[in-house]
This record gives sequence, C-alpha cells and structure tokens, in this order.
Amino acid sequence: MASAFFYGTLIHPDILRRVIGNDGSHLQVCPAILFDYTRHKVSWADYPGIVPYKNSRSMFSRELTEEERSVRGTMVTGLTERDIRLLDVFEGDEYNRVLTQVYTLTPLTALASAGSTNGLATLVPANPPPLPARDQLGEPVHAQTYVWRPEMLGDLVGELWSFDAFVRDNAWKWLGKGSRDNADYALVDATREPNGGGYDVPAKEINGRSR
Repeated sequence: MASAFFYGTLIHPDILRRVIGNDGSHLQVCPAILFDYTRHKVSWADYPGIVPYKNSRSMFSRELTEEERSVRGTMVTGLTERDIRLLDVFEGDEYNRVLTQVYTLTPLTALASAGSTNGLATLVPANPPPLPARDQLGEPVHAQTYVWRPEMLGDLVGELWSFDAFVRDNAWKWLGKGSRDNADYALVDATREPNGGGYDVPAKEINGRSR
C-alpha cells in the first residue's frame, strides 16, 4: 500500500476512481499541503504541473507569499501497486513520480464520503483558512507526488493553477458523458486487465450544471 499527494485533476474523487478503474473503497483521503512548490497552468492543457519554487522563482515578477508558494491538495492512502501503475500511465512522461513530505490538514476519511458535492467542498474549500505555521502542523508524512519534469519547464505558464477554476470551467471534460472522448483516459483504459475499459463515472451536477 502507498500514499500519494494529488494537486490537480486527481483531487476530484471521481476522476481518481475513473483512472484506477474501481470505486476506491479501499482508499482514505484528507486535505494536505506541500510547501515550497508552485502549481502552474500548463500552456496546452487543463491540468497543472508543480515544480520546486527555487526553479520557478524567475517566472514571477515578485516574491510569492507563503500561500502562493505552497500547493494545497489531497493525500490519498491505501493505493495498491496496480493503482500506482495505472496512475503512472495516466500521468505519462510529463512528470517524475518522487517521494515528498506533505502536511495533513485534517484526519483521514473514507474516499467514498468525499465524493458528494459537500464532501468535495470540505476536502478542497474554495476559500480555505490561512495556512497554519509549519510548527503547528505536526510531523510531515511521506507521499508520492507527480512533479513536472525540469526539462519541460518551458511548457508551464507563470500563472498559478486553481482547482476551483478547473471544476468550474473544465471538469465536464473529465466526468460523465463529457469524458467519453477524453484522450487522457485512453491509454490508461487500454492498460487495464483483462480487456481494458474503465470505471464509468455517471454524469453529475457540478456547480449547478449537468456534466
């Protein structure tokens, strides 16, 4: 079993379920924070990439605040070797999977309870409270994280990526009927045993719109 820190599309429990091909009943999740990284828009994609702030500082005209040079996301525990293999396929060759240290912000809870609209809002609030001081967060925990490859830094935009904006503007391409033609799922679906195919997440209401 492994733990991973997700900060982009995979924050959404239904997208994670779609990638691993099951309902995620074996997983637990909680909000978490990764310090000293920045989360950028990718120039040609809906999803983001993260890099250490020391590598991205030159992309900004000012020194970023502590909040801006921290990445909020989710830590998911209980991932199997098969889950990780499918996640590697999904992330592709744009990222390196590395071991990082993240700070959890609440106790773990079953992934199933985070699937509703209210659960998602609790997991990743649009207006989170200010970050606590690091010495108030307890000990960090190890988690696998997909970090944008250094040689592809030029594909990142000097603008921070927002999960709330993704849910509002682009999540329909990744959930329900809108995801049927999503090329980012094609390879991971073909990788699954025994005959490919994916866990089909039904269309849901996202911000009041049917997806």
